[in-house]
Amino acid sequence: MLKLDPQALPHLLTGKHLAMVSGTNGKTTTTHFLAAAVRAGLDPSGDRVVHNADGANLHGGITAALSTKPRASWAIIETDERVVADMIRLGRPEVLVLLNFSRDQLDRHHEIKALGRSWRNALATAGADGPVVVANADEPLVVWAAQSARRVIWVDTATTWTQDASLCPECGALLLRTQPDQTGGRGGHWRCSRCDLAQPEATYRVVDGRILDPAGAVWDPRLQVPGSFNISNAACALAAAVQLGVPTATAIEGMRTVTAPAGRFATARFGDTTARLLLAKNPAGWAEALPLAQTSEVVLAIDSAAADGRDVSWLWDVDYEQLAGRTVIATGPRAQDLAVRLAYAGVEHRCVPDLAQALADHPDPVDVIATYTPFQRLRKMGGV
Repeated sequence: MLKLDPQALPHLLTGKHLAMVSGTNGKTTTTHFLAAAVRAGLDPSGDRVVHNADGANLHGGITAALSTKPRASWAIIETDERVVADMIRLGRPEVLVLLNFSRDQLDRHHEIKALGRSWRNALATAGADGPVVVANADEPLVVWAAQSARRVIWVDTATTWTQDASLCPECGALLLRTQPDQTGGRGGHWRCSRCDLAQPEATYRVVDGRILDPAGAVWDPRLQVPGSFNISNAACALAAAVQLGVPTATAIEGMRTVTAPAGRFATARFGDTTARLLLAKNPAGWAEALPLAQTSEVVLAIDSAAADGRDVSWLWDVDYEQLAGRTVIATGPRAQDLAVRLAYAGVEHRCVPDLAQALADHPDPVDVIATYTPFQRLRKMGGV
């Protein structure tokens, strides 16, 4: 399509109410939450919303998704971090959700500050015509990038992962953090030790598994997908949905219909084995996924294809030590690299590079955590 009409993407975006979601982790699930909320509140017939539900978030994938409903009124689009600036310029979104930054696919994305700078510059260029930004106040680089937006709705997501935010993106000085018990969140508040950059006051907050809205009302999301990080994702989606005109209660009811976004958390059969599929692409994602693995045997699948990132040195930043006492099967094309890391972690494991063999002959259900490429292969193998 783009070969035939290089302007297909801006043509398909014309006349649509566009909402975008981007960030290193959680953008697929958050986009599913937001699309479900918009359908519940603004599109009961299901004909007016288009959504790249499979997670294809580059120019081609977004164009393909939009072409399925060219006359849709609402476009809820997951957007790769590198595509955000183009989409702001081409689509003039009404709302842009910015979730987080974590080092991911460094061979493709390089250092994450370059991405943050591209977001900041695109929002500054858009000026008064730019989107309302829903931004994660816990993420220093997101806060810095969003400063140039015409308006920002801050969300305190109670983030636990802080290892990608040690230095101030404005001046390079060390960031200081308060203890979590002083803030009511999980990760504490942050501020720069030299300049004025600091965590902004949020109007939406995640506290003890619930979402507090700007009016002070407390909402129990009761989602069908696990993990505290998904409550954080839901809080960002809720703020965006309300900005688009969806009542809060209706938005939450819509989000409760999301069960296995693009295969995440789906249960599949592989012969006689029942497996639950979890996706983890980088240290921040693994930090959230590993506590969800509850089975006595756990399968970990690793690859270093282009979609995973060629560099697997991030394995040494993941706390695999928490799997001690359980049996782990390392699989995928880079299973040996993972096996070395597990050996240093003192985790009993077997190395079975073939995915099908790794999932064979498990009498009890198993949890499977995989990077992007093996995750997609497992979806296909399991019919998800």
